Amino acid sequence: MPTDAPIDMLPDAPAPSSPAPGHGVQGLLLDVDGPVASPLTRTVPEGIITDLLTLASMGWPVVFNTGRSDAFIREQVMAPMIAAGIPAGITFHAVCEKGATWFSFTADGAGQVFVDTGLALPVSFADDVRDLVEEKYSEVMFFDETKLAMVSVEQSLAVASTDYLVSQRAFDDDVLDIMHSHDMGACRLGREVPDSDGHIEYRVDPTIISTDIESVRVGKDVGADRALTLIAPLVDIPHRWWTVGDSRTDYAMADYLHEQGFDVAHVDVRPADGVPAKPYEIITEGALIHEDAGAAFLTRCVASLRQDVSSPGR
Repeated sequence: MPTDAPIDMLPDAPAPSSPAPGHGVQGLLLDVDGPVASPLTRTVPEGIITDLLTLASMGWPVVFNTGRSDAFIREQVMAPMIAAGIPAGITFHAVCEKGATWFSFTADGAGQVFVDTGLALPVSFADDVRDLVEEKYSEVMFFDETKLAMVSVEQSLAVASTDYLVSQRAFDDDVLDIMHSHDMGACRLGREVPDSDGHIEYRVDPTIISTDIESVRVGKDVGADRALTLIAPLVDIPHRWWTVGDSRTDYAMADYLHEQGFDVAHVDVRPADGVPAKPYEIITEGALIHEDAGAAFLTRCVASLRQDVSSPGR
């Protein structure tokens, strides 16, 4: 069963180590939907699994920083990794629901799932959203029963993206009405509906395949902080990091690491949404997007790492 572990009971995220000569060990902080799992099939290509295992076996800490649930990561990421063969002594970490839940896994399977219940939405609200989906939107989306803190709905696989996105906007408006009835102050993009005290404590966050309803205190920056606390007991924190994502909110991973003094570059696998100006390097993979772009980037990481190993004096 999940265990409650509030953020303020965790140690502060560690500072970066001193830069090493050459490339050295580097860290990977990965969004899952888009750069790792296909938005169409929700599965992970075999090549990505292989490259992640290779990088981890060469000492790179690999952390998934996602809005997905722990159940999704166990099924779509951990299971194929175990099937492919996680080397002994390698630990992967998953920060889920944008920092609200987290767990680690090895070749032996998943460890304890932790939940910050202070970030969880009210059960009565979740029940109302489930009812809304069943009554009005069941033909285009489903209620995600695996979430432990946020409330999410997702596009049904058989539904065209254009049809889903039309229904999504209507659904999001209905959700804001439900939140207002619960006196839950919320925002959706530029729209704000404060609670009776004038506060905004929740966010309705639409993506290309889902809508997440969440605390405003979660985010990919929270996930990045959590990632550092997870790997610190096991390895020296690398100075160099790569963050990979497909949405503008994923830049918060790189923003956080840059602010903490790490050397970071962000890989944007859906740059058509707009590439913001940032004080760190931003990488795209030409015309490739989503998991194709993620796969291309990881393949180059593996090739570069193997070149470093074969040329140690370089």
